[in-house]
Amino acid sequence: MKHPWIALLLPLALAACSTTTAPEVAAPQALSPGQSSVLDYIKSISGKYTIAGQHNREPNSDPTKWTRYIQSTTGKTPGLWGGDFLFLQDDINNRQTMVNQAKAQFKSGAVVALTWHVCPPTVSEPCNWDSGGILSHLSDAQWSQLITPGSALNNAWKVRLDKIVPYLQDLKNNGVQALFRPIHEMNDGWSWWGGRPGVNGSKKLYQITYDYLVKTKGITNLIWVWNVKDVGMDRLADYYPGADYVDVASVDMWYKDFPTSSDYNSMLSIAGSKPIALAEVGKVPSPSQLTSQPRWAYFMTWAEYAQTVNTPATLTATHQAANVLTRDELNIAYGRPAAASSVESSSYPASNVTDGNLTTRWSSAFSDNQSITIDLGSQRTFNNVQLAWEASYAKSYQIQVSNDQTTWSTVYSTTAGDGGNDSLSFTATSARYIKIQCITRSNAYGFSLWDVSVFNK
Repeated sequence: MKHPWIALLLPLALAACSTTTAPEVAAPQALSPGQSSVLDYIKSISGKYTIAGQHNREPNSDPTKWTRYIQSTTGKTPGLWGGDFLFLQDDINNRQTMVNQAKAQFKSGAVVALTWHVCPPTVSEPCNWDSGGILSHLSDAQWSQLITPGSALNNAWKVRLDKIVPYLQDLKNNGVQALFRPIHEMNDGWSWWGGRPGVNGSKKLYQITYDYLVKTKGITNLIWVWNVKDVGMDRLADYYPGADYVDVASVDMWYKDFPTSSDYNSMLSIAGSKPIALAEVGKVPSPSQLTSQPRWAYFMTWAEYAQTVNTPATLTATHQAANVLTRDELNIAYGRPAAASSVESSSYPASNVTDGNLTTRWSSAFSDNQSITIDLGSQRTFNNVQLAWEASYAKSYQIQVSNDQTTWSTVYSTTAGDGGNDSLSFTATSARYIKIQCITRSNAYGFSLWDVSVFNK
């Protein structure tokens, strides 16, 4: 049974098949944020879905203020939560509060995105928004010193970065992989760090920041988001730090409500195969806009703009759209333990169906009546299961659920399986365990699945 949108799934090229199995077909990535491969998840939905996100800038003492507004207005929780280290004393005092919330959000299944409106290295923390603070300007001589290793301003910048290293380490220690967007909107000169094109311009500071945090401090749990503003989109190369420094390419929409086709193509050109995102928006994109530009992997509405420039109707339409993912629609099977009745060999274990890896699969023994069971960890509610079959699929199979692995109920059954990507919807059920009971094979080989995803859609 195929949902209309399943045709949007873009196959990904895989390595050649082994000599002992049937020829492989391209495998789609599991749709899941997970807690071990957030970047894989973002890659997987690019071109198919867009994650709805909400920023929670000011106050850091209440780091879910605007997420709660989206919840109360739309009945949906954004799939992405955004926080900010900020620059005022009260927000600096509450950085740990914000980071604790980031940990809680990640544990509950959200994608975490972090920004830092950072004080210039020419002044101490805290600082103002203007008057020598965020909106200040460094002279060319100061900038030259800033990007020169061992200089006073270069050292001051690294000391400034040290201010957030303990928080980033805390996230790392707790297994949190976070989108990190430093030196944001670097192609616009509104901030002290932005508007400097070229090799020694704003992108150089981004590179210095990456090298210090990753290579010197060992902060390896960040997903690096390169970011520009919706101006000068034909000159993005002047600010691009290089593919080795970028995991996600993003743009902030402030001069326009939504990217033009030219803007979209510019981002695709600079990003290549990397995901692209709308890192900040004032006005939420409509479902039709996202359909017309499907590569946007996520958008993040900017704090109070959720209320001041959007209506409850437009917020609800977007957050409830079929091509937009909110928290309840993220895959609850991702990273969960899986067990199978048999495996073809140790190269094809049951765990491969929940690992989010683009190239791994489970393959059973070469006989009928095999099964694979996923432990969701606790009783969860769901109404949709998505199966990505390898060439050796089940012609007949059942979806079964249980809370004790003794008593099983069948929520879906078919004798007309045709392989490919199945999206199976049924009446919402609550269970801890879900079993794919494979009954009849499609060929002489075993049953083989790339991924199993479980949703409450």
